[in-house]
Amino acid sequence: MQDVYADLAVEGTELGDLVAGLSPEEWAAATPAASWTVRHQVAHLAYVSRLVRLAVSDAEAFAAETAPVREDFQSGMDAALAEYVAEPVPGLLRRWAEERAAAEKGLAALERRDLVPWPAGPLPASVLAAVALAELFAHGQDIRDGLGRPRVLTDRIGHIVFLGTRTRDLAYRARGLRAPAEPFRFELTAPSGELWAFGPPEAGQRIAGPAEDFCLLVTRRRHRDDLALTAVGTEAGQWLDIAQSYVGPPGTGRAPQ
Repeated sequence: MQDVYADLAVEGTELGDLVAGLSPEEWAAATPAASWTVRHQVAHLAYVSRLVRLAVSDAEAFAAETAPVREDFQSGMDAALAEYVAEPVPGLLRRWAEERAAAEKGLAALERRDLVPWPAGPLPASVLAAVALAELFAHGQDIRDGLGRPRVLTDRIGHIVFLGTRTRDLAYRARGLRAPAEPFRFELTAPSGELWAFGPPEAGQRIAGPAEDFCLLVTRRRHRDDLALTAVGTEAGQWLDIAQSYVGPPGTGRAPQ
């Protein structure tokens, strides 16, 4: 798998270039997230970039910034987002680019295993970079869906696949459920055709299919019925209904098309 820090920078630049060329009407276009326009999606990404920057550079400021989110996730995020949504588009783009660049620089200065704070608990720097990459993937998908723009995926999504397999139990915790004791086996086909496998080969609970579909599932950007993922075992099948790779309420997810 390629370097997660380099891949994060490339993904951020590609999405930044896409939205920089949008018309005012496109900035106001609705996206699949309820009541969110393209502008809301970019505002969210700018705020996440700020959180990553603070996490890798100023633990005290990060703790103060995220206190409202830890107290009430949704209201804290909504309040923080409002400041960014209110920015004129040029200012929002500039702010996102600056926060993104500072976050990328701060991450790259750390060792991959250095722990940094995050609302879910301390994470290795490389895992936080994968979290940031998953945010770009998910909200970039919302933007492209809202605008009707196709996307061409590369093996950079491997970091999101890795994150999705490592965070299997988040889906259960978000719903107050007990996670299965038995690990799952994941066998997922990369855009390049390479097979990515995670988990013990002998596991009875198994999930297989395209890596792209797996990323859409764990970021809750597509319903499982619209994806070519298969499950062996009751628990693996149930997990496909609730999978999520991020901290916070699961929301309603996407309806089947």
